[in-house]
Amino acid sequence: MWQTLPELGTGVLYAILVLAAYTFAVALRAGGGQPRLLRAARLGAYATCALVAVDVLLLAYAFVTHDFRIRYVARYSDRSMSPGYLIAALWGGQDGSLLWWLTLLAAYVTACVRWVGTRYRQLQPWVIATLMTILAFFVVLMLFAANPFGTSIAGTRLDGEGLNPLLQNFYMIIHPPSLYVGFVGCAVPFAFAVAALVTGRLDSEWIVAVRKWMLFAWLFLSVGNALGMLWAYEELGWGGYWAWDPVENAACLPWFTASAWVHSTMIQERRGMLRVWNVVLICLTFFLTLFGTFLTRSGMIASVHSFAQSDIGTYFLWFMGFVLAASVGLLVWRWPLLRSRGEIESLASREAAFVANNWALVGIMAFVALATLYPKLSELWGESSTVGPPFFNRWLAPAGVFLFALMGVAPLLGWRHTSREALRRAFVVPLGAAAVAGALHVAFGSSIGAPPWVAKDPLGPGPVDAALAKFAGVAPLLLVALAAFNAAVVAQEFARGVAARRSAALKRGEPESVLVALFRLVEKARRRYGGYVVHVGVTLLFLGFAGGAWTIDHEASLSPGERHRIGRYELEYRGPRMETDLSKRALYADVEVRRDGQVLGVLSPAKFIYQRSPDNPTTEVAMRRSLREDLYLVVGSIHPDTKRATFQLHVNPLVSILWLGVALLIAGATLSLWPEPAERRQGIWAWVRAGTAGATGVMLSVLLAAAPARSRVGPAGSSNGAAVSQADGGPR
Repeated sequence: MWQTLPELGTGVLYAILVLAAYTFAVALRAGGGQPRLLRAARLGAYATCALVAVDVLLLAYAFVTHDFRIRYVARYSDRSMSPGYLIAALWGGQDGSLLWWLTLLAAYVTACVRWVGTRYRQLQPWVIATLMTILAFFVVLMLFAANPFGTSIAGTRLDGEGLNPLLQNFYMIIHPPSLYVGFVGCAVPFAFAVAALVTGRLDSEWIVAVRKWMLFAWLFLSVGNALGMLWAYEELGWGGYWAWDPVENAACLPWFTASAWVHSTMIQERRGMLRVWNVVLICLTFFLTLFGTFLTRSGMIASVHSFAQSDIGTYFLWFMGFVLAASVGLLVWRWPLLRSRGEIESLASREAAFVANNWALVGIMAFVALATLYPKLSELWGESSTVGPPFFNRWLAPAGVFLFALMGVAPLLGWRHTSREALRRAFVVPLGAAAVAGALHVAFGSSIGAPPWVAKDPLGPGPVDAALAKFAGVAPLLLVALAAFNAAVVAQEFARGVAARRSAALKRGEPESVLVALFRLVEKARRRYGGYVVHVGVTLLFLGFAGGAWTIDHEASLSPGERHRIGRYELEYRGPRMETDLSKRALYADVEVRRDGQVLGVLSPAKFIYQRSPDNPTTEVAMRRSLREDLYLVVGSIHPDTKRATFQLHVNPLVSILWLGVALLIAGATLSLWPEPAERRQGIWAWVRAGTAGATGVMLSVLLAAAPARSRVGPAGSSNGAAVSQADGGPR
């Protein structure tokens, strides 16, 4: 056996399974009354993870050496690919993405075992056993359904098929790993929840243990989804960044429940409440990571970025059933210990606002999941139904506005109860800001192309559809007012904190400047004020969503020399041009852009025809970004004789504001993750520093790639397809 690289890779998978089973058994014995075996379980976990690292390095070596004996390597690479895309091909297909998932899980297991050290000794064995169970499942999946080291029956090929051109994009190099880091990271909090249920240690100990693990996973779920939005916006030519595609929906489902847990855990820490709910949220979040992976790999749904249909869906169904049954069984068993020791005393309290926030987030998650599955479920009773973006946007608009309002209201409420006088003092400034912003929007919005209300046609004949259409029409005004409200809330919280700190310092005879007080305020309460920065980021996200109401969409068919007007822009089609390289032909359509008679530059949307897939040309969009709006051009077809071209033209307002919101969200989460001095002494500093460094790196990538800048053009052979010519003038 093991005489060739494919055999060696498969053999290492079997060795991983054996070691995981050994570690699982030893961990159970350690948790069952033989604590001396805990060290053996820890060493077994390290050894198992080391073998996983060996296996992924073997597959990476197979890619860079073009070992086309391996079916997966032959299918997702060729000799012309650059080293960067060869490494990215590791997760470009189903088999390799499962090995990458396993690799990230091994990294989490290693970090977790190293982090706990000599603490949580009662929980440790069960945490390790749970993580080994999850790890073993993915090994079984690869050994019997999706082996990344499987060989082709036809023998070795001279060259491979190459990576899908749509995946040869910068964002696809970093998007799947970021999303997987978030998905896989949910396994650690789940393992601690299982350990707490098994041992009956259901006080705040396990909550404190997993708080930053879950926040870390939530951060990368956010990063992964944002990078997916950027990829779709720049590569697919949809004209937007989110189309409620089933794979997009599957990726965001655990984000909603993780967001709910991040808020509800504060209630348990502060009041000892919501114990059952927090355990349910942890288990549900992990379950949804499996469910989302199942959706994209089982063939149940059709999507531009789902994996091919395979039989691994059956394995996932069995494992999801096992996780669900085990979670429910443990919850029922420990129900008496989970009963809350407190209750909500007033609706005007932070606890009540957080509970409403949780129900809104979980409700949105449930709606998205059911609507995503509805076309498949409708087949069970003989119907064929589809659910498109208008349906999601129309029905989720009220829930989104409600959630946005709660985000601003909750910080203004006190714990247990808020008096009328405290409510008045807390709300006067934010409500004033909302009123001013709303009035300005009504007065000047239409003149700048952002009317406060937009006419919307009902999706159906019923009264509910009519009501939803009316609400969607006034939603832009509500979002602008609520954005001002939320921004004022955060500003007020920072101002009050700084004022209180300066007053206390003055009484001590150690006066502080505003900047010094602000720095020390944030340093002493990073979790709280990092959360406020996240709220500012979410506020900008909602403003970006509001911009979708003012999008202008045109279709035009132009001959060279003809002009077309869209919004503030006048476009003149100059004609097509062809460029070629070793891998593709690039057909560009040059369009001169003017505004108010001034030439802004030339945009060049394109079609790339790759030699390996000539029947599947890719769409390369051209954009001119600014803080106010993006001009977004897509070329459909160009007649070879008349040179007449068809275009899809879009003016997308406030998209850059949305990307800046993502960057602020990441910055706030990173600030919350930054360790306190006591945590550095506990030895987790290296782990947190690595995580925050990674998050900051991704944040910089987002800013550099998506922030408003001069339009730019890549070389004709660039694989990211940035088909945009150099334009004159800066952002406007």
